[in-house]
Amino acid sequence: QVQLVESGGGLVQPGGSLNLSCAASGSIASINAMGWYRQGSGLKRELVATITSGGTINYAASVKGRFTISRDHAKNTLYLQMNGLKPEDTAAYYCNAKVLRVQMDYWGKGTLVIVSS
Repeated sequence: QVQLVESGGGLVQPGGSLNLSCAASGSIASINAMGWYRQGSGLKRELVATITSGGTINYAASVKGRFTISRDHAKNTLYLQMNGLKPEDTAAYYCNAKVLRVQMDYWGKGTLVIVSS
């Protein structure tokens, strides 16, 4: 089992920045990849960025160059630094952990990001 708790969301003006955090606990060593997903109102959940245990990173085209995903193994924490935020980035942001051995996806409860003037 893996437990994930997100934090760092909030209201920010267009062009501003936020840094999301995801604290992981439980069977940390079993995690093969972690990532951030988001879901806007009335929209499907979509991938934002992922990072594998080997350090391979993938970004959605819409956030590439503005968002940075990173992982602090010592703190068991995943981060998403978001710069140059746009109103279309408004969404609930969810942390995800994949454990391939048991083919499981674990999710946090999400943190809300609102980009508005």
